[in-house]
Parts: sequence; C-alpha cells; structure tokens
Amino acid sequence: MLWVKAFHLVFVASWFAGLFYLPRIFVNLAMVPADSQAERARLLLMARKLLRFTTLLAVPALALGLVLWLYYGIGRGPGNGWMHAKLLVVLLVLAYHHACALQLRRLRDGRSTRGHVWYRWFNEVPVLLLLAAVVLVVVKPF
Repeated sequence: MLWVKAFHLVFVASWFAGLFYLPRIFVNLAMVPADSQAERARLLLMARKLLRFTTLLAVPALALGLVLWLYYGIGRGPGNGWMHAKLLVVLLVLAYHHACALQLRRLRDGRSTRGHVWYRWFNEVPVLLLLAAVVLVVVKPF
C-alpha cells in the first residue's frame, strides 16, 4: 500500500504542477500584442503540450487514488466524512482541468474576452484546491 500511496502523491504533485503553470501561459497569451503572431503561436504550442502532458499525469493519479480508496479501504467506513469532502475537491479539480482545456480552446480560436488580470485570478484556484485536499487528508477534520 505504501508504494501505491507514494506513486499517487507523485502523480498528484505532477498533475498540479501542470495546473499551476498552464494558466500562467494563459496570462502571457492574454498579454501578447496583436501583431506578434510568432509569440502567440509559440505560447499556444506550449499550452497545448502542457495540457496534454497534464492530462496524462491526471490518469494515474486518479487511478491510484481509486485503488487506495476502493481496494485498500482508505477513507471508507464510519468517521471518514473527510473523504466525501476530498472526493468533492477531486471533482472540482477535474472541473478546473476541463475549464483550462476550454480556455485554451477559446484562446486558440481567438474567442477569449478575458484579460490577463482574470487569468491571474484563475491561476489561484488550483492552489486553493490543493490546500483543501491536503488539509482534508492530513487533518481529517470530520
């Protein structure tokens, strides 16, 4: 079980690293001057590759989390309300990941009306989600 936990943590940390950096690329894309097509194309390529890589990292993170929960029984049984809250946080992380994909599509197609300040705030969401997940798993407040 400890090996599964260790790999789960590595993949979760790697997934979040991508979710922390991808919106920073969105900030830069929102600031690209209209006449700088080469810079825009380079940033879009970076964002597409990072989104693809981050998605690939999410798969084993989620799979290993399910193994810990369903096979090893972590968070199951009475007194494990924290796990329900953590599963909600995981759903919110997946929703954020999807929102990143939608934002990238809008930026790629030139349909984004968001400015760099909005993307800076959008970039803070995964920090709060990671904080919530870590507190729930470590502290187990309920």
